[in-house]
Amino acid sequence: MIFLWLIVSASLCVAFLAWSQARRTAAQLSQLSEMYWELRYQHGELRVQMQRASGETPPAPPEAPTSASVGESFVPLSSLKR
Repeated sequence: MIFLWLIVSASLCVAFLAWSQARRTAAQLSQLSEMYWELRYQHGELRVQMQRASGETPPAPPEAPTSASVGESFVPLSSLKR
């Protein structure tokens, strides 16, 4: 019976250690994700500043497709059931 209690207590200790490691890893992932998006934002700002300093015009954003072109690409499912 004591052997079973030792196994239970050891497994609880291992579970607690795994849980604490998972929490630390989640915190690190959150921090890295925040740093990544901050770096992307700063990179975009620097790119715009460099384009302004060199006199280049920034590229135009891509245009969204119109609703007419979206309607033309519709394929009904009944035609695919052959």
